[in-house]
Amino acid sequence: MILSTVSVLSLPRHLALMAGLAIFSGIIVRVMITLGVPDRPDARKAHTATTPKSGGVGIVCAFLLGVLLLYRYGQVSRIAEPYFIGVIAASLLIALVSLLDDLLDMSFAVKLATQLIAALAVILSGLWVHNVALPLLGYVNLGWAGVPLTVFFLLFVTNAMNFIDGLNGLAAGVTLIACLFLAGIAGALGGFFIYTASLLLAGGVLGFLPFNFPRGRIFMGDVGSQFCGFMLALFGVAAARFEQVQMSFLLVPFLLSGVLYDVTFTLIRRFLARENIARAHHGHLYQVVRRAGMDARLVAIIHWLFAVLGGLTAIAFISTPSVPRLWIGLTPLAVQIVWTLYVSSRARRAGIGRWSC
Repeated sequence: MILSTVSVLSLPRHLALMAGLAIFSGIIVRVMITLGVPDRPDARKAHTATTPKSGGVGIVCAFLLGVLLLYRYGQVSRIAEPYFIGVIAASLLIALVSLLDDLLDMSFAVKLATQLIAALAVILSGLWVHNVALPLLGYVNLGWAGVPLTVFFLLFVTNAMNFIDGLNGLAAGVTLIACLFLAGIAGALGGFFIYTASLLLAGGVLGFLPFNFPRGRIFMGDVGSQFCGFMLALFGVAAARFEQVQMSFLLVPFLLSGVLYDVTFTLIRRFLARENIARAHHGHLYQVVRRAGMDARLVAIIHWLFAVLGGLTAIAFISTPSVPRLWIGLTPLAVQIVWTLYVSSRARRAGIGRWSC
């Protein structure tokens, strides 16, 4: 399917570029193992020994190098100049903000405010969601309501990936799988900017992942998790509005369904329990099941499989008529409900009463 729109001759070049960026990322990650900010263990964290973080610097540098090459030499994969500048500016801003967070351990309020600046850079470039593709309804014109929706989406996905980055390989593996699925879908539908940009981010993550899974020699840190979340959200915004073929705004939520469900479920549960949702905790589903005895590597792999399911759901979603789409779109939610029941049952057997402790 993808070869119908992405040239058979250009695909090897794109894969070679991804491989080159992976090597470049890996070199920087290796340097950051020596220079990275130390992350000391505490009661909330899964690791038991001081481990360097900010390995996400390798991901950021590889992606930015790829985007600059795309800006300079890309033709088919380009988008309109203001949008391209917006992507570059926003990616630089979120990288700087998240790196400062690693270095200074900023408060959540300060972190959110600085993320908002990066989101506004996207909006001011004109890159925001005008239409949303919904089951049964088709494309719904949002008008100016698309602006706050876009800002909320960018901030929520950014922080969701940050919250989920608590086990070796979990966030990085989910990002890699999401990027590869998104590249395949975008390439098949003629969304060449999203296709290429997804491969660039995949290359950066691919260079980092061997240093983080199965053994965590370094963590990606906020500079990695926030950057990956923000860029995936940005790809979703761009894919929904500015490609030759309108791609559904729901594609990225499908791909990140495991991440977004875990964070949403946890926030709602803590709010109903009248807990301080801004206070640090280890009550996410992936943390609870690990505390209940499941091997951390298996938890990460299960979330990789959630991302694969989300990718397959996204492909089925865009390939079927409108009426069955609703049921297809509910598949990841059904799986997450089953997962929640399993985690709850396992936590009870392990004697874990208060999940957020």
